[in-house]
Amino acid sequence: MLDLLLFQKTFILAHLKEGGVAVDYTMGNGHDTLFLSRTVGESGKVYAFDIQHGAVESSERLLEEGEAPRNYTLICDSHHKVKKYVHEPVNAGMFNLGWLPGGDKSVTTKRETTLPAIQAALEIMAPDGVLLIAVYPGHEEGEAEGRLIHDYLSSLDRRKYMCAFFKIVNSPTSPFFFIVESK
Repeated sequence: MLDLLLFQKTFILAHLKEGGVAVDYTMGNGHDTLFLSRTVGESGKVYAFDIQHGAVESSERLLEEGEAPRNYTLICDSHHKVKKYVHEPVNAGMFNLGWLPGGDKSVTTKRETTLPAIQAALEIMAPDGVLLIAVYPGHEEGEAEGRLIHDYLSSLDRRKYMCAFFKIVNSPTSPFFFIVESK
């Protein structure tokens, strides 16, 4: 069976190397942050965002226990404010939308900040960069976010970006994801 999150990482590895710059736009419990940190190594940089202090704290613990290189900056702020913190081209970015796994399901990513965050992510993406956006449509906001993102990415100039959509078609509430590559 295809593991979509593992499949996503295959695309990241095609664009992100030792010394690269990455952003985890939705830190959560820090698993993607740890993956990105290990991928860019000691000479790279990772920025990770979450609005919940608990997410930042659990991510910090995971990164320390996972012996991640100390190449990361954990930011307790909204992902749509990325340009306030990141002032260099980004080789790879990851969004895992929805709520914090094991957390309060009433606290979820919202269209109002997700779309501006994606727009900002595209503005700071390096040439030959990649952006992965995982959507969880099993709740009302997730379904609405997915439609909004699909419509927005469909409108981008194909001479600048390649946008793809991956979904298990016989499981409508399964997570799906978008890949955006800059040309």
